[in-house]
Amino acid sequence: MLELFMNPAERELDLVQLTLLVFLPAIFAALLLLIPSKWKRAMRWVALFGTAFTLSVGLCTLVDYFRLLDSRSDRSVRTLYHPASQLEARSDEALAAASAPVPRPFLSDDLLIRRAWISRFDVDYALAVDGINLTLVLLTALVTFFAVIASWTIEKNLRGYLMLLLALESGVLGAFLSTDLFLFYVFYEIMLLPMYFLIGLWGGGRRKYAAIKFVIYTLLGSVGILAAIIALYSVDVRDFVPKDVVASKARELKRERPTLTDAEALAQVEVHTFDFVMLGKVGRAVMLVLSNQEDRLTVRDGKPLAATTTSKAVPLFAPGVDRDAAIARLKSQRVCTKGFQYAIFALLFVGFAVKVPIVPLHSWLPDAHVEAPTPISMILAGVLLKLGGYGILRFAFPLCPWAANELSFVVGLLGAIGIVYGAIVAMGQTDFKKMLAYSSVSHMGYVILGLASWGNSANANYWEWGVNGALFQMLAHGITASALFFVVGVVYDRAHHRELDRFGGIMEPMPVYSGLSAILFFASMGLPGLCGFVGEFQVMVAAWNFSPWLAIPAILTTILTAAYLLWAFQRVFLGVNPHTKDFPELNTREATVLIPLAIISIALGIVPGLLVFQWAEPSAAAWVESLSRLKL
Repeated sequence: MLELFMNPAERELDLVQLTLLVFLPAIFAALLLLIPSKWKRAMRWVALFGTAFTLSVGLCTLVDYFRLLDSRSDRSVRTLYHPASQLEARSDEALAAASAPVPRPFLSDDLLIRRAWISRFDVDYALAVDGINLTLVLLTALVTFFAVIASWTIEKNLRGYLMLLLALESGVLGAFLSTDLFLFYVFYEIMLLPMYFLIGLWGGGRRKYAAIKFVIYTLLGSVGILAAIIALYSVDVRDFVPKDVVASKARELKRERPTLTDAEALAQVEVHTFDFVMLGKVGRAVMLVLSNQEDRLTVRDGKPLAATTTSKAVPLFAPGVDRDAAIARLKSQRVCTKGFQYAIFALLFVGFAVKVPIVPLHSWLPDAHVEAPTPISMILAGVLLKLGGYGILRFAFPLCPWAANELSFVVGLLGAIGIVYGAIVAMGQTDFKKMLAYSSVSHMGYVILGLASWGNSANANYWEWGVNGALFQMLAHGITASALFFVVGVVYDRAHHRELDRFGGIMEPMPVYSGLSAILFFASMGLPGLCGFVGEFQVMVAAWNFSPWLAIPAILTTILTAAYLLWAFQRVFLGVNPHTKDFPELNTREATVLIPLAIISIALGIVPGLLVFQWAEPSAAAWVESLSRLKL
């Protein structure tokens, strides 16, 4: 039995690995039910071990993904980059293997799984890893691990608190790893209830108001996302899937309607899917048609797309498809209309913009941060906001590229407005947490600006800088924001307030705490050599190439960012204050959280290529290449 399990030809080992990565926190949440209520220390350790094991599986997945890139790369062309290693190529390979007349064995090293879940509606249990989502998966596992340590002082309803925290982690990880839109939406909604209760039951004085406001905003965005998913499911993708899939559907149709001939059944077949990789091909084909470039659409030869693509041809149709008939079928569908493209892009963009959040959909964030307990603020700023940026990067742009291109300046303008607005409002705050909340609005604006810096084939390298910068900015902000919210929690435990003007003089009794806080403040400020600089610099370069009018406000806002962060640091840590002179230094638990996060913020700023870009950049490059070549 063990030999069978370890045989890659017989068992898809990455099915076990990715499933564990998603559901391990939920398993440990269930284990908490078995622990007696009075064993609170045991509950904390079980939750900590659960997040630690999840982080370990995430790191093992990183090693496997690095091995995957290395095994399929052509180093003479580009380090660790090869079309065969990219998500789309791996998805095509797996689909072709599964739909063959004699299905081929599942691969255990492609880090992609797909099993039928609700066959009647073509819903699959589908998970996959690439450089884009793996970056955020590791961030989620890391921040949640430290959030559990930060929760060590929680006493009220501890079992429920830890179970909700672990369930929240499973929901986030599932959303990042899902390649099926329906499955993604399930995980996306799973996150809502734990966060609502974590704020509403363990938050501050206005916790109920903040929790309800969070739910209302998130639900409004989710309704738009669901509407877009339903509309995308109506798209017929028969010309983009292997011919064996179409033939199988034709046989099913003939069994249901025996009076049909083989030719009639084949002609009436429609194939629908929630697979965002397949729907992304439809989106790119639609962009070429709507841009009067349908002559560039060609049929794939079964090899990875970029491996057979000339400078102008874009092979998107499945091998063996009649090109002219496929184009005619595509044009006959509603998806190939400008109105449909605008509507779906708007639904997806606005739905995810609530989570980023983008001005003016941001007003829930300061209230949620102020009322949430410190560990939940860490997760909210470090992880949940990234789901908005990830959704725009993963779904809105690739599924509706024509609308994204047409509205790219508007999207970039919204990002620039968020950068400036967040910084200005942050400068006027006197509540430490609220200042950091508006700072998050400003920093996440760089993500939107980087993604919007659309370029054509000639200057795709600048857009690649923008996308890489946006991805790195999400990672860097996740580290610094979660750490800074913990910085607030540490001083709140001593002062029992968050008013910046009432602090001062903390550096004298707490020099270690002050030094670590200084590193994190400067990292958030974007000081060269720290993690905040890398992503923002890349986004600014890309934005300048896209539109100097959008880049200039973003660049000048760095002055405002430095101003409000330095002013806050001065008010909290410098000077003399008799009310803070007896504050105790960091304890072991607090140091265990702050020291690693400070070290990570330094390491990411010094060697970002070694730690992140060498395995994340190939996926970003493939993403940019697939879209930029649509625009001559």
